[in-house]
Amino acid sequence: MTAIFLISMLFGLLCGQATSFCIPTEYMMHVERKECDYCLTINTTICAGYCMTRDINGKQFLPKYALSQDVCTYGDFIYKTVEIPGCPRHVSPYFSFPIAVSCKCGKCNTDYSDCVHEIIKTNYCTKPQQSYLVGVSI
Repeated sequence: MTAIFLISMLFGLLCGQATSFCIPTEYMMHVERKECDYCLTINTTICAGYCMTRDINGKQFLPKYALSQDVCTYGDFIYKTVEIPGCPRHVSPYFSFPIAVSCKCGKCNTDYSDCVHEIIKTNYCTKPQQSYLVGVSI
């Protein structure tokens, strides 16, 4: 009994260390333009979670590009374009955003991702809201 317990604990630790929990996660963002009358609340999916990484001891001997760590980033994604209501004719009412289809642990690609984790200070509406669910306009 003790041997089975120890083997299962060891197996669980090994699998837990090898498994990353990087998955598409629901996210609500608020989009507004100062020229438009409304704020648009969008429910979408982003990549979020935990990726296994290791910090090596000899990092002072390696070049800086070799020190990047894996992050939870987009595997596959699509772009959706929505229209912000209440915009005057001279302002483009269209806003495009990514929707995570799948996620992976890997190097952050600055071509399509914001690789710096900063707190969004204005993720709220200051104008009347219109809601938009991905695939359904309300």
